[in-house]
Amino acid sequence: MDQEYLIRKIEKYADEKGVPIMEKEGMNFVTEFIRLNKIKNILEIGSAIGYSAINMALVSDDVTVTTIERDKDRYIEAVKNVKKLGLDKRVTLIFADALEFNTSEKYDMIFIDAAKSQYTKFFTKFSCNLNPRGYVITDNINFHGLVNSDKSKMSRNLRQLITKLERYITFLKENKRFKTRFFEVGDGVAISRKRKDVDDEEDTNKD
Repeated sequence: MDQEYLIRKIEKYADEKGVPIMEKEGMNFVTEFIRLNKIKNILEIGSAIGYSAINMALVSDDVTVTTIERDKDRYIEAVKNVKKLGLDKRVTLIFADALEFNTSEKYDMIFIDAAKSQYTKFFTKFSCNLNPRGYVITDNINFHGLVNSDKSKMSRNLRQLITKLERYITFLKENKRFKTRFFEVGDGVAISRKRKDVDDEEDTNKD
């Protein structure tokens, strides 16, 4: 079976089972970014059923992805999907809560697409695992257009979630170590890159 057919099957499964996967427009934007910036190794926070990891790995034969998922059923489905695509040598799936997972590995890119309420914690925890001039990409920044909208008719839980997302956006904008650009593609994508002077300072301190 060809790759395109298998990816369509994953999309159909996600739609039928109500599994959130990245919108196609946003996915195409991220894969093109990986290609243009010659990203080789990626850490993904939130595998779901492996859709994003698979698409990112398919950009080039020398791209590797390490992806973390805490939901057992989704993790199992992701493992199946990665194997079907023949990517199990380049996509490493980890069953864990990302906030309890530690690694000393360095990555060209960190992709955050997990629990929205934990975005700031994910960014803070894993941004130290970036290679010099590496990127942190965050999906769902607009959250179905609800960010910066009227919250008066939202449920309490949704209101709290949107408020945390808005705080995360403020965190990115005010972060002195990273410069962030926001893109109105898919469900909203943020691309953060460590400022060059910060990278240079850290390199100097290592010497």
